[in-house]
Amino acid sequence: MKKIACGLAVLAVVAGCAKRPDSIAPAAIPMEAYAQMECNMLNADLAKERETLTVLSRAQNDAATGDAFGVFVIGVPISSVAGGDKEGLIAVSKGKVQAMESAKLRKGC
Repeated sequence: MKKIACGLAVLAVVAGCAKRPDSIAPAAIPMEAYAQMECNMLNADLAKERETLTVLSRAQNDAATGDAFGVFVIGVPISSVAGGDKEGLIAVSKGKVQAMESAKLRKGC
């Protein structure tokens, strides 16, 4: 019984760890949100959003590494507990990038 409780506790801690950015699925953002934009504005916004995604991905990688270290050393995902997990923001940013790229293709930009 003690082994089962210990195993469940370990699973609960590991489940709270930050994911790597490449394993985060994009949020569903409709392409129509960007369909009315001019190509030059769409290109500028896409470049800005890609930069945002890069910055968020770096922070998420740092959080995932910090969580792995924290779980290994003290058994607690330190970065996630401290608010370092950016999973939701990355999902939205990935969704925006996909929607803008789709809008660009549709418009022929």
